[in-house]
Amino acid sequence: MEYWFQQFLNALQVGSVYALIALGYTMVYGILVMINFAHGDVFMVSGYLAFFVSSLLLGVAAGSPPLLIFVVTLLAAMFGTALLSVAIERLAYKPLRNAPRVSAVITALGVGLFLENFMVAFSPVGPAPRVIPALIPAANHTVMGVTFSTLQVAIIAVSALVMLLLDLLVRRSLLGIAMRAIAWEKSVVPLMGVPLDRVISLTFALGAAIAAVGGTLYGMAYTLDPYMGIRIGWWAFISAVVGGIGNVRGAMLGGFILGFVEIFTPVILPASSYRDLVAFCLLLVLLIFRPTGILGRAVGQKV
Repeated sequence: MEYWFQQFLNALQVGSVYALIALGYTMVYGILVMINFAHGDVFMVSGYLAFFVSSLLLGVAAGSPPLLIFVVTLLAAMFGTALLSVAIERLAYKPLRNAPRVSAVITALGVGLFLENFMVAFSPVGPAPRVIPALIPAANHTVMGVTFSTLQVAIIAVSALVMLLLDLLVRRSLLGIAMRAIAWEKSVVPLMGVPLDRVISLTFALGAAIAAVGGTLYGMAYTLDPYMGIRIGWWAFISAVVGGIGNVRGAMLGGFILGFVEIFTPVILPASSYRDLVAFCLLLVLLIFRPTGILGRAVGQKV
């Protein structure tokens, strides 16, 4: 039982990161019916921003408490990634809102490739894998035979807090009401005084900032590299589709489901190489029997 509880904690840790990234996919799709395939690479950039900021702060303010440096690093990564996402939306996606959807998909893939190769070519640290400095103590604790670290608990707790705040924002705030109104009928919203372009830009910024939380936490627990957004981005996209793309709570649920798939696949099957097979089989089966995802709902075409 201790072994299974240990794997359960590992799945929660990985699933928390997938859920944070999946929220960006589902929020953009909810208002624009567009898959932002560059989102995984925006997540990658956020990890590198956190790495650079934390390294700079540790050098300049070496005597500061690590927790303070972590908070400043997290906020800086969120702000920088939000600005990047708004710039991408304004320069690459906004001109294509009325174009065929395939144009936006190709553009998103091109933006992702640009971010990957830009990081390889111009990153001061090069393409070698990096790890964000330990800003949260990695002390291990054992309770009833189950070992967990302070960092692991922090990842799960911070992710849960961010997801709770986002859910409240979408359901209770004026911005959330505007986002849901655009998702319901984008053409009518400007007639009601809602600034369409501003709300769309804020949605991109919010989704990127949440991904930056995942990028910062991921970079402290795992390694960063310029191409990590490809696989992680696809898994987060599958998470959003499984949970019900366009549904915020569905993206959270899908992220944790894919986290459990990643951790428990090598436990049950002979090797970890079966993870992608299981994930995509899960996606295919779900699309056959419930195309809208677990929490998604069918939307009728308005005429």
